[in-house]
Amino acid sequence: MKKHSIEYKKFLFYCGILMLLSELWKQFCLTYIVNHGTYSWWHFPFQLCSIPMYICLAFPVIPSEHACRLMLTFLMDFGLLGGIFTFFDTTGMYYPYFPLTVHSFAWHILLILIGIYAGRTGKADTSFKGFAQSAGIFLSCCLLATLFNLIFHPLGRINMFYISPYYQMGQIVFRKIARIWGNTAGILCYLIAILVGAGLLHLIWKQVLKQSLNTPGP
Repeated sequence: MKKHSIEYKKFLFYCGILMLLSELWKQFCLTYIVNHGTYSWWHFPFQLCSIPMYICLAFPVIPSEHACRLMLTFLMDFGLLGGIFTFFDTTGMYYPYFPLTVHSFAWHILLILIGIYAGRTGKADTSFKGFAQSAGIFLSCCLLATLFNLIFHPLGRINMFYISPYYQMGQIVFRKIARIWGNTAGILCYLIAILVGAGLLHLIWKQVLKQSLNTPGP
């Protein structure tokens, strides 16, 4: 069991290294190829789909198995949702520099694979408490994203987690809500939808893993 724990941590850490290197390449291309030497704060790596990179990189130093279970739960709920959700509206995945478009699609496919892998380890917490704690991580990231949006706004266009008060909600469906009931309502509905979507994935994982445990072997 201990060897299996080491193996999944190593695998996710290697995924994190791959994501970090590709993110550095992306930032370089955006700055020096697309924007001719000007840094794009809009692409600062702190979106929902960026968080799994930091989590994967942290696995070798996560101090407890409980914390590892919590990170796996986040990956299989919110990380997987972020990867899937992006493909419902791919407009933000296209770049004037084609290799960046390839990177964007590959990144989100990797998020889906990491989320599935995290769930299939069987070590994530499928209880309601497990989801509540992973939701707490998500909301904490939203708070940090809001701070980034407020602090770095004078430096350029920045919209972490797409919840900046300075920009109209642009996400599909929620931009219509924002136009009708205001931007704050659009942002709140967007965040609630993410929580609900991750909650549904959590319930699906609970049933899938329960059935796999109850299925007799060959």
